[in-house]
Amino acid sequence: MRLFAWIGIAVLMGPATAAAQVTLYASSWLPPTHLMTATVIVPLCQDIEKVTAARVKCNVLAKHPVGPAQTFDAVRDGLTDLSFTVHGYTPGRFTLTDAVEFPFMASTSEVMSVSYQRVYEGLLARADEHKGVKVLTVFTHGPGQIFHASKSVGSIADLRGQKIRVGGGLIVDITKSLGAIPLLRPAPEVFELLNSGIADGVFLSAESIASMKLASVVKYATLVRGGLYNVSFVMMANPTKWNSISEADRKIIESLIGVNLATKIGRASDAADKRGIQALKDAGGRVQEASSAFIEEISKATAPLEEAWIERAKTKGVDGRAVLSALRAEIKRLEAR
Repeated sequence: MRLFAWIGIAVLMGPATAAAQVTLYASSWLPPTHLMTATVIVPLCQDIEKVTAARVKCNVLAKHPVGPAQTFDAVRDGLTDLSFTVHGYTPGRFTLTDAVEFPFMASTSEVMSVSYQRVYEGLLARADEHKGVKVLTVFTHGPGQIFHASKSVGSIADLRGQKIRVGGGLIVDITKSLGAIPLLRPAPEVFELLNSGIADGVFLSAESIASMKLASVVKYATLVRGGLYNVSFVMMANPTKWNSISEADRKIIESLIGVNLATKIGRASDAADKRGIQALKDAGGRVQEASSAFIEEISKATAPLEEAWIERAKTKGVDGRAVLSALRAEIKRLEAR
């Protein structure tokens, strides 16, 4: 009788034990070799499984289910459980994320991303611009730079009338303020845009030269100290799937996300930026630093954008001036270490 009782208990416990295991389906709209896939998404999935003793597993889908611009909605609606997107890919949807996209903010992705995540937690999250998803971290790629297919760019005059691919967000307005014509396209389209001559140049982080194999279509680079701009990203999860993870395991996974994940992404981005610049040099590309005169030109041309953003932030109930001040203070603190 006692044996049958134990069998009965085991049968009753079986479904509960099985239900405790959760599988997250992750995806990336960038190639398998790209740092966001190979050194961020895949290792994050491995770490989640490890720290939860496989109670939470994470499978990376072989194919991203939607285009890059549809990723936020795909995560919200459960087409994929974990992914990332560029805020600027959906114009008009996000306002506060432009805070990190101004020129001359930080010299590395690590400093920028960690500062962003900390200020996001303290001042931006409450506005709930990411309603519908669980934010795992916010971050930026390395400082955005100027790359051109056919000529050296050393002044605003060199950019006037040029068709420049951009990823969206504040860089659209920055590009216009420099007299160039922004072409809003996702990163995976950059090679063909340059190769076909549809775009004259591109504003991107340096890592893209290697990861997207652009060295054959980019001949010139102008590096702006602190970046011409930054691109704001979010790593996110479907909230329903996230909440199906036990509270205890969610707390364990929290140690992998937030500032820790922003730090990891930033370090990977900075290392990839160095490889990108080297790839361009190895292919015979010409790399120059933006002159002080060019930086002054950019500063004057883009100055009105900051005040305009501060006014837009007010519509979200956020003190934009305080946000920018907090960001710059955190950046200064981290760069001084």
